[in-house]
Amino acid sequence: MGYGLDNLLFDIEDGREKIPAVESGKHIPLAARLRPETFEEFYGQEHLVSAGKLFRKSIESDTFASIILYGPPGVGKTSLAEIIAKTTDSAFVRLSGVISKVTDLRKEIATAIERRGINKRRTIVFIDEIHRFNRAQQDSLLPDIENGNIRFIGATTQNPYFFLVSPLLSRSLIFNLKPLSKENIQNLIKRAILDKKGFSGQVEIDDDALGFLCEVCEGDARRALNTLELSTAVSEKRNRDKIVIDIPTVRETVQKKSVNYGKDEHYDTISAFIKSMRGSDPDAAIYWLAKMLNAGEEIMFIARRIVIFASEDIGNADPRAVQLATSIMQAVEMIGMPEARILLAQAVTYCATAPKSNASYKAISDALEDVEKNRIEPVPVYLKSKYCPSTDEEKSEAYKYSHAYASHYSGQDYIGVQKTFYHPADIGFESKIKERIKFWSSLKVKSKEE
Repeated sequence: MGYGLDNLLFDIEDGREKIPAVESGKHIPLAARLRPETFEEFYGQEHLVSAGKLFRKSIESDTFASIILYGPPGVGKTSLAEIIAKTTDSAFVRLSGVISKVTDLRKEIATAIERRGINKRRTIVFIDEIHRFNRAQQDSLLPDIENGNIRFIGATTQNPYFFLVSPLLSRSLIFNLKPLSKENIQNLIKRAILDKKGFSGQVEIDDDALGFLCEVCEGDARRALNTLELSTAVSEKRNRDKIVIDIPTVRETVQKKSVNYGKDEHYDTISAFIKSMRGSDPDAAIYWLAKMLNAGEEIMFIARRIVIFASEDIGNADPRAVQLATSIMQAVEMIGMPEARILLAQAVTYCATAPKSNASYKAISDALEDVEKNRIEPVPVYLKSKYCPSTDEEKSEAYKYSHAYASHYSGQDYIGVQKTFYHPADIGFESKIKERIKFWSSLKVKSKEE
């Protein structure tokens, strides 16, 4: 079935209807026309806007001072800020962390103070992309937030704990917005098709196209509405008086699926990638590799992480893993994309399915901790580089050349005290190493008994 829309204006050229068409220079994008004005009109973020949730209660009770909203693009940060202003009957001032300066901020704060003095109305200063403000610019907000001259709402696509100053964080309620679900996007598109602010009765979209659009927009409401609007402009299919949107039309409009991949996603995705290999799940590891490649992640960064993983998480359980990873890293640098994806996939699947051991990693970690916390052991005299025994006592403690003994093992003490850091795992090649260490230990015990 399809869904229809209303309130379209048309330009007539060569007898064809064109969409969107409004008076030149006055067209308002569909996403702006459908911007929600109340919590009831807002799609998604149920964990924040549902009745009884902290976010909604703090707005409806008008008890908040400052709020920071963070999440990917197109999930409703600006819309929520405007709803807050309406709900609390506050003046709304919008600034940009990209282009606004401290002088712009000071000007708006002065106006806010004057407004409050005249009619007691408070002002919400909304700063989009607040993470683009430097430390000094962020600090300049603090005095006026503290004394109530303004109420501050910041929006950011980046993790505020990494990009915003601590005093600003401590004065703010911080809320994380999530990508919209497919159901949220579907309901939003249906509303756009049926609402008088959208295309009431003039457009229909088939089920396949609707499902594809909900999938391809990656939870970004703005992208979904922009794609819908552009699809109506390029579609040449008609069903009586309605413009029909099908999958070929949407595919032509979208061209390439967008992947949210900001700084947080960069770290989160590489973390998921490493943990999938560590968990011996080649399918998950390949999936996260594909996401990183699709988003344009630097291939040498990925290759370096695989080499580190091969040593840290596989180690001597399969010594070939680090050799393979290193060879592939060198090949990736020489070959580049798109063929490098094949090399990376080989390294990822090998590492994900290799036996795992972090014994080497733990050994150096434990040894470093011992060196840092405990007394440093002196080098035994017989191990020093320029040692030459002279006295009978020194000769009795002479260095024992391992190859002169059975099994090429002397059993000599190489620290001076008993310390054990390396504990091979019972898996892969390390199981053989473990057997070898046990054999040497038995020889050492036997030599002491003799």
